[in-house]
Amino acid sequence: MTSATLLVELLTEELPPKALPRLGETFATKIAEGLKARGLAPTDAAFRTFASPRRLAVTVAQVASEAAAKEVTEKLMPVSVALDAEGKPTSALLKKMEAKGIAADAFVGFERRMDGKAEALFHTAMVPGAKLADVLAGIVQDAIKALPIPKVMRWGDGDATFVRPVHKLTLLHGADVVPGRVLDLDSGRTTRGHRFMSRGDIDIATADAYEPTLLAEGKVIPSFAERRADIERQLLAEAAKQGALLNEYADLLDEVAALVEHPTVYVGEFEAEFLAVPQECLILTMRANQKYFPLFDGAGKLLNRFLIVSNMRVADPSNIVAGNARVVRPRLSDARFFFEQDKKQTLEARLPRLAPVVYHNKLGSQLERVERVEALAGAIAAQLHGDVAAAKRAARLAKADLVTDMVGEFPELQGIMGRYYALADGEGQVVADAIQAHYQPRFAGDALPAGNVAAAVALADKLDALVGFFGIGMVPTGDKDPFALRRAALGVLRILIEAPLPLELPKLIDTAAGGFKPGLLTTEDFSAQLQDFMFERLKNLLRETGRDGAVIDAVLALKPARIDLVPAKLAAVEAFRALPEAEALAAANKRIVNILKKAEGTPGEPDFALLQEEAEKALFRQVVEVAPLVRSHVANEDYTDALCALAGLRAAVDQFFEDVMVMAEEPLTRQNRFALLAQLAGLMNQVADISRLSA
Repeated sequence: MTSATLLVELLTEELPPKALPRLGETFATKIAEGLKARGLAPTDAAFRTFASPRRLAVTVAQVASEAAAKEVTEKLMPVSVALDAEGKPTSALLKKMEAKGIAADAFVGFERRMDGKAEALFHTAMVPGAKLADVLAGIVQDAIKALPIPKVMRWGDGDATFVRPVHKLTLLHGADVVPGRVLDLDSGRTTRGHRFMSRGDIDIATADAYEPTLLAEGKVIPSFAERRADIERQLLAEAAKQGALLNEYADLLDEVAALVEHPTVYVGEFEAEFLAVPQECLILTMRANQKYFPLFDGAGKLLNRFLIVSNMRVADPSNIVAGNARVVRPRLSDARFFFEQDKKQTLEARLPRLAPVVYHNKLGSQLERVERVEALAGAIAAQLHGDVAAAKRAARLAKADLVTDMVGEFPELQGIMGRYYALADGEGQVVADAIQAHYQPRFAGDALPAGNVAAAVALADKLDALVGFFGIGMVPTGDKDPFALRRAALGVLRILIEAPLPLELPKLIDTAAGGFKPGLLTTEDFSAQLQDFMFERLKNLLRETGRDGAVIDAVLALKPARIDLVPAKLAAVEAFRALPEAEALAAANKRIVNILKKAEGTPGEPDFALLQEEAEKALFRQVVEVAPLVRSHVANEDYTDALCALAGLRAAVDQFFEDVMVMAEEPLTRQNRFALLAQLAGLMNQVADISRLSA
């Protein structure tokens, strides 16, 4: 039995760049797991992941050629079935033993022990360990099956399928080739390097020599992480040399690292006249189409220079630089043409073109949606005491850029181009800014729309979508959310809670629903369903901030209408929870909730004249005394003071439950005690359901 590093490599045609990191990680992890599961590698064995445009590979340390034998005990059958009355094996046991290759006289050594309620026979034997040569091909096949590949392809005359054609399979254990066949390929030690800079076929001497051999002879950096880090280092160094900044580049860096095997960064340039085009258009053109890294000055303004990550390192890069400049020029010219052409028609004039554009077959056209959002944005702006006319104007024009040439070419620019075109049309700055901001926040961490006008339009846009789709029963299920309703809900919640805005969520939903034609929203009670959906999103959002789950549950259990007040209520509950009286009051509240479930009908107001025990009279007096103070604090949004005021009730509550039998036989007495407890519960739960704090 020998132990050495194992190398597995699939040499392929160019793999999908955006999927490459995940393909590499999954491939390596599954192979390492397969080896460990069969005892061929220690559970803590280190492995290295390699993923480049033309290869998936892994090296695993300390892999044995054969796993150690191990003792295995298995249940054969119940004793009642295995042995006859004289203790001899039955035909059933003999057949079982024959099938497992156990000697006929070995039954005398079987162990008898209880298995559940019946006694059973167990057989223990030493089982040889798995041999690497026998199982490695299967492990690789299993890893391939586990890869996140949505579509596979066939090539040549074989039946093998993979995301791209596979040309070579390398299986090396130390210096030895492990025999095996995967994807119609026999294993070997030969691979290939860079398409143009490599010396051709390369023999890998040992598994440990894989990475340095590929780098030296194949001109390939096989590690995705190291290749990415090398590109980033070169980009930052070249940007600094140019006296420029890269701004956001992480997502493009990942993609480019999956496109090259031997990266080298060069500087390109385009004519300064193109800078008259909105820089977002030029940036998107360079990043999306050409995979270039735009350069910016200290103020974030685009420069007419960019960085190219080439897959070639040459002494004189002038041809590479000139070629890339020549390729990007028509792209920039197209962007300039689209911009100039689009400005010839105002956003207002484009609105009729939204009429034939279907938003959803049950919810009408984009133009009908624009009319709903316009009215809703005006209503929200009025509640915020904002500029109603500006909000309605921005909402009216917000979707007009969808029918421009620029957005048709680059959908990612919707809203952004709307702002530029609005300014070109002479619209006010507030209107133009709201047009761009109405899509915000588009993702976690994205900026919120600034100002009441932009917030009103953004809320209206998202609420119209939420109400519309919930109203026709198109609710997200599982991981399916084709209309991005989760994102819309989170956007509404973030705007309300972070801006913050003093708006009531149920009223917003009702106002949005009122904008749809009668009979269009067919789902019964969709409003309650939508609120539940949004509170579930809010719960997750708050948990991501590190808030305690019980505190969040206590506040959201009351489904507060004003989301902007939730942070203050959370802080109040946290402060209350730190009080020595909190645990006892929470437990008492929980007990009260359970008792009130037994009440007959809805308890009314407690009558002091019907109170009999001194403890219930004392509690009544305490509630009457504290209630105005708590309500005053709640009205002033002093939630911490409101909850802390409850601390004084603890002694009276404890004494009540010690001395008073709530479930009295006399109906009037019992109902009066229900009423007292209901009044107490209402007082205690002004800010949050504190029973949720009880374990």
